[in-house]
Amino acid sequence: MSNTDVTAEQHGEHVGVVSLHRPPNNYFDTRLIEGVAAAYEALDGSGWCRAIVLASEGRHFCAGLDFAGNAGQDIVALYRAALRLFAAPLPVVAAVQGAAIGGGCGLALSADFRVATAQSRFSANFARLAFHHGFALTVTLPAAVGRQAAADLLLTGRRVGGEQALALGLCDRLADEDDLLVQAIAYADELAAAGPLAVRSIRATLRQGLVEEARLAMERECAEQTRLRDTADFAEGVRAAAERRDPTFRGE
Repeated sequence: MSNTDVTAEQHGEHVGVVSLHRPPNNYFDTRLIEGVAAAYEALDGSGWCRAIVLASEGRHFCAGLDFAGNAGQDIVALYRAALRLFAAPLPVVAAVQGAAIGGGCGLALSADFRVATAQSRFSANFARLAFHHGFALTVTLPAAVGRQAAADLLLTGRRVGGEQALALGLCDRLADEDDLLVQAIAYADELAAAGPLAVRSIRATLRQGLVEEARLAMERECAEQTRLRDTADFAEGVRAAAERRDPTFRGE
C-alpha cells in the first residue's frame, strides 16, 4: 500500500517497512497516524508479514505535532488513531534517526523495540512548552525506563542522546547512522524467524491490558492538553520554541 505520507513495502520474506514521508521533521497529524495504523493493519492481513519496521524519510524520525501549524488539531481524533497502533498484533521495530521529540517520542515508544544511533535524540519536551504530555507516554515511558526516570524526563523535558537512551531503555540497540535501517530490518528479521504463532501469543500476553491502559491514559492526557492549550504559558512555550530561545513562564 502507499499514499502521499505513508508507504508500506515488503523487505525479504516476512518483514514490512512502514515509512513516513514528511521530511525533514516528519511532523504528524491525525491523517498521518491514521495512515500508519492502516499500514499496520494491511500488513497484518497480508498473510506474509510477521514483523514491521517503522521508519521515516529525512533528518528526523518524528518531531511530533507541529503546534504552530496545527493549532486546531482534534486531539481526540488523533489519539483514537494512535490507539490503533497499540492494538496492532504484529511486533514493531522503530528506526529512530535524528530526533524523536514530543509526540514523536510517543510514536517511537508505541513500537515494541527501537534501534537508534549515537546521534539520535529523545525528548518528551512537553513541560518545556508548558503543556501536558500525550500519546500514552504516561504508560509507555515508565514501562521503558522506570517510573523515576520517566518522571525526570517528563518534568524536565530534557533531551537524551543515543548512548544514554540505550542505557535508560529508551532504545534497545544502537547502529551507525548509515546502517540504521539495515540494522532495524535485521532486528525485525530476528523476530520474523521465530514461530509466528508463538510470537503473536507471547506478545499478546506481555501486552495484556495495554490497549485499555493506553486508552485511559490518552483520555486523561487529552483533557489536560485541552485545558493547558488556552494558557498564556503554552502560547509562550510555542513562541519560544519557534524563536529558539528559553521560555519565560508566569504560571498563567
